[in-house]
Amino acid sequence: MKPVELPDEIQDGDLIAAADIGSNSFHLVVARYSHGELRVMDRLRESVRLAAGLRKDGTLTRERREAAFSCLARFGQRLAGFQPGRVRAVATNAVRQLASPQAFLLPAETALGHPIEVVSGREEARLIYQGVARGLPSTDKTRLVVDIGGGSTEFIIGRGYDALERESLQVGCIASTLRFFEDGKITPRRWKQALTEIAVEMQQFGAHYRERGWSEAIGSSGTMKAIGGIVQANGWSEQGITANSIVALREALLDCGNSTRLSLPGLSSERVSVIAGGVVILDAIFRTFGLEQMNVCDTAMREGLLYDMLGRALHNDSRNTSIRALAERYGIEDAQAARVGQTVANLFSQVADSWQLDVQAQEILNWCAHVHEIGLAIAHSQHHAHGAYIMAHSDLAGFGRQEQQQLAAILRSHRRKPDASTMANLPPRMQPATQRMTALLRLSVLLHRARSDEALPPLRLTANEGELTLELPGSWLENHPLTRIDLEQERDYLRLLNIKLIVSKTSNRVAA
Repeated sequence: MKPVELPDEIQDGDLIAAADIGSNSFHLVVARYSHGELRVMDRLRESVRLAAGLRKDGTLTRERREAAFSCLARFGQRLAGFQPGRVRAVATNAVRQLASPQAFLLPAETALGHPIEVVSGREEARLIYQGVARGLPSTDKTRLVVDIGGGSTEFIIGRGYDALERESLQVGCIASTLRFFEDGKITPRRWKQALTEIAVEMQQFGAHYRERGWSEAIGSSGTMKAIGGIVQANGWSEQGITANSIVALREALLDCGNSTRLSLPGLSSERVSVIAGGVVILDAIFRTFGLEQMNVCDTAMREGLLYDMLGRALHNDSRNTSIRALAERYGIEDAQAARVGQTVANLFSQVADSWQLDVQAQEILNWCAHVHEIGLAIAHSQHHAHGAYIMAHSDLAGFGRQEQQQLAAILRSHRRKPDASTMANLPPRMQPATQRMTALLRLSVLLHRARSDEALPPLRLTANEGELTLELPGSWLENHPLTRIDLEQERDYLRLLNIKLIVSKTSNRVAA
């Protein structure tokens, strides 16, 4: 039987969409894939200011929650009719900072009508660079790309379409405004304090970045475009943002003394309340990195999401590269990974339809089979737990946080007693499929416990809602008593995954 398929292959004329659920603004961009290119068909943007509603205890104010859900519902109306796999929605720093992200994500996904990924700061940086690189003329020059968001700022050094260095700091225009200028007062003392504290944050990677070097600096995001618009409208810079124009803008803010009275050519009313935080961050960036000039790019993370989706559909998935690198880093035994991978693919193909597992589940199982033994690099004892920790906390390009948590949950439970707590921490929409994928990987690992090249007998696996039936030749089971005992024990373990295992030898069925 063939697996249930999502429409992964993007055809000429197809529409795809990306939603950037940022700490300051929410963006939606819809593009058509036409003659090998992406052509933007529609853009939506709303200033939600999610980071402004983030309390110190990690909860979100009711006002910001309702604003977010209302915006996502409007985005959802625009996305009505889009097929699964044609929409990718990503949440960034403000959602990363929530004490209970799922409490926000469940209603948010309902409003949008599509799953929402939470990405790490470094993955956000990679996606930003993809968007910027696609929006600029192709070059072999090395670029420094900086994106000041509402809750975080990303720094990337890249060449071509490759991000070579990625960093993310917990400083953004909203967060810094609330931290240093909450009452609106802008004074030299506060500015100096902000510069000092932000510069300290940049010191952890600033020297390395300067040593690596770059040919040009590019600013991305609404904050950068807003500052660029202000300095040009006031005649402080003819193109982009210069060091002298930052000095002039800083002095204008200090002369005004209070953001509530701030009025400058090029400054929109929407940006007035958060511009001080954005400018002080950029001031610190120019000083720390010794910049004289920064050009501003129109594209950002949402365009990066579109091109990342296109790459996945055209079999150029950065996640595959990350998994290969992980396997190499931890010295995976390729032969055993291949054995398990071949068997799990066989079992998957037999139950995918009845268990409603799609091609994404197939990819996840393939990745898990490839790296299920990474924990052995630490110790054999509890290596499944070590492997889960590595998977959950590694910096893996292309993966969202929920994806990494899902892979970690499968690795944590691929042997011994399944860990119900790691499954329970996943988004509810992921849990049933994750339990089923775990069962398939467990059986594959169990059948290859001997780590031998001896061929397995013909395997027949059938499934219904909460039941698996594995048929094996009785003579083979008799000649492999260890496997037979393991399968008997496995019936008890799989009950913890809400799956009833039936092992059948020839026509004699033994029920759990």
